[in-house]
Amino acid sequence: MNRIDEPRLEADIGYRFNYIAEFMGFGEDDVAAIHAAAPAVAPLVPTLVNAVYDKLHNYDATWRHFLTRQHGYQGPVPKSLEELTIDHEMIRYRKDHLARYLAALVTKPYDGKMVTYLDMVGKIHTAKAGSAEIVVPLVQMNALLGFVADALTNTILSLNLDRKQEVRTLRAFGKLLWIQNDLINRHYQAAA
Repeated sequence: MNRIDEPRLEADIGYRFNYIAEFMGFGEDDVAAIHAAAPAVAPLVPTLVNAVYDKLHNYDATWRHFLTRQHGYQGPVPKSLEELTIDHEMIRYRKDHLARYLAALVTKPYDGKMVTYLDMVGKIHTAKAGSAEIVVPLVQMNALLGFVADALTNTILSLNLDRKQEVRTLRAFGKLLWIQNDLINRHYQAAA
């Protein structure tokens, strides 16, 4: 039986990642499958990003969070949801962030730096990092990650990979997104 230092799971992000990855069986073969999908997925990133933002734009509960200036954004900030159009400069700035995130998922090594980055994805949507005024409720984060998971699944299924590679790729992304989900949720649990 493996012995797990449970308090360390809350304090050491690398330990937590390794535990979850081992528990789910997320390993080098999964990383290789994700990286192998990069040439096919990378050209589709703009389409994925647009689909995500179109979905976010459909709900006031998600769109309202974009009225606050994001850390690093220097341009004009709209004063109302009506002024915040899908092609607003601030939305383009945020779309660039999502595009870089998706590109990182399929190109970067899954080392300590990547684990810290994945953890920060959860943290920046709370008052703990980025802009203290941007606090996205967990229900919105879960809805978004579920939408992204489905969009990635649909994208992978559209690539016409041979069946064995398709299954490997879908399973790898599924595990990765569950890890990402944990690294988002942990910041909300600490706030509760």
